[in-house]
Amino acid sequence: MTHKTDMNIFAQLESEVRSYCRSFPTVFTKAKGSKMWDEDGKEYIDFFSGAGALNYGHNDPIMKENLVDYIMNDGITHSLDMGTTEKATFLKEFKETILKPRDLNYKVMFPGPTGTNTVESALKLARKVTGRTDVISFTNGFHGMTIGALSVTGNSFKRKGAGIPLTHTVTMPYDNFVSDELDTLEYLERFLEDGGSGVAIPAAIILETVQGEGGINAARYEWLKKVEEICRRWDILLIVDDVQAGIGRTGSFFSFEKAGIKPDIVCLSKSISGYGLPLALTLIKPEYDIWEPGEHNGTFRGNNHAFVTATAALTYWKDDQFEKKITKQSERLYSFLEDLVASYPELEGQVRGRGFMVGVCSAKEGLSEKIAAQAFERGLIMETAGPKDEVFKLFPALTISDEELEKGLQMIKESVEATVNPKELVTNG
Repeated sequence: MTHKTDMNIFAQLESEVRSYCRSFPTVFTKAKGSKMWDEDGKEYIDFFSGAGALNYGHNDPIMKENLVDYIMNDGITHSLDMGTTEKATFLKEFKETILKPRDLNYKVMFPGPTGTNTVESALKLARKVTGRTDVISFTNGFHGMTIGALSVTGNSFKRKGAGIPLTHTVTMPYDNFVSDELDTLEYLERFLEDGGSGVAIPAAIILETVQGEGGINAARYEWLKKVEEICRRWDILLIVDDVQAGIGRTGSFFSFEKAGIKPDIVCLSKSISGYGLPLALTLIKPEYDIWEPGEHNGTFRGNNHAFVTATAALTYWKDDQFEKKITKQSERLYSFLEDLVASYPELEGQVRGRGFMVGVCSAKEGLSEKIAAQAFERGLIMETAGPKDEVFKLFPALTISDEELEKGLQMIKESVEATVNPKELVTNG
C-alpha cells in the first residue's frame, strides 16, 4: 500500500509564507513533459511551468539522461567558480548557439543560482561602471525579493516585506500604464532633461519586455527601442531582466530580439538550466566587465548539474524549428483567448502578453482567482498575476504537444463557463 502524505504536515511545520501550495492543494508525486500527477493518481496539465522555470517541461529525456550519466560517473557537483569541463562546454555552446547567431557579444557572469542574484549583480555593476547611484525602474515591474532587486520592484505588498525604506530608485510609468494616448517615455525624458525634476541621471534603466508577475504587460517594440535610444543619449546602462520572459517564453530565445535592441546587461535565470535546476547568468557587454576578482560572488554559482542540463537544452536552438513551433502554437493561444473574451463578456476581459506568456485580465475583482481555482479542480495548473491577481496566466511548456495544449484550453473554457454561469455548471466528473 502506497503511503499517503498528511496535508496537515505543511501547515504544522512549514512557514506561513508558503503560497503556491495554497493555490494547488494536493501533494504532487510525479511529473513528465506537460503533465503532473498527485498521490491520488490524478493527472494535471501544467500551464504553470514552474513560474517559467520549466520552459522545456518536466524531466526532459535528453537532459535527464545526460545528468544521470554525469552523476553516475562522479562528475563534479559543486565548484564555486573553479574551472570545470562542464562549465567550459556550456560557455562554448552558449556562445556558438545563442550569442553568435544573434550578433551579441557578452561576457558571462555566474552570480549565484537565482533570478534575484543576477539582478543584484546587474544593479551593482551598473553603479560601479557609471559612478551613479540611482536606477530607473517601471510600474508593475518585478525583479526579485532581495533588497536591491526589491527596490526596483513595483508591487507594494512585496516592497513592504523589506521592512526598511527602499532607496536610490525612481519608478516611471511602463508602456500604456496610464493610457494608450500618453507617451510614457516623453514623460520620463522630461524628468531627465529638467534640472528641477528631482530625478538625477541614473546609473541604469531596468525593465522586463513583458512583465510577468506585474500582470502580463507587454511593451511595444517601438517603446523598447526608444528606451534604448534614451539610454544611449544619456549614457545610461540598459538592463533587461529576461529571467521570466527569456529562454523562448515570448517566442525568441531573448525576449528583446524582435525589438532590435542590444541591452548592456541581460539577466537570465529560471529556464536557463533547462531542467529546473538553480542557475543564473548575468550577460555583460565586455567594456563594462570591470569587476575585481571576487567583488561579487556566491557559494552555489558553480552548479555543474545545471551546466550539464543547460548545455543539453541548447540543442533545441540549433536551428529555427523550435522557434517556429512556438510561433505557431502561440498564435493558437492568443486567438483562443481573444475568442474567450468575446464569447464571455461577463469576464470584462482583456487579452495580454506575447508568445507563451499570455493571460486575460478581468476587471471583475476576484474573478481570475476563481477561474484558476476551477481550472485546478478540472486538472489544470494555472496561476494568477497582477497587483490584485486580476490576470489568469497561461504558461504552458514550450514543448507541449498540440493535443495537450487543446486539452488545457478546453479546461480553461469550462472553468470560465462554470465561474460566470455557475447555475449552468456541468461537471466532467
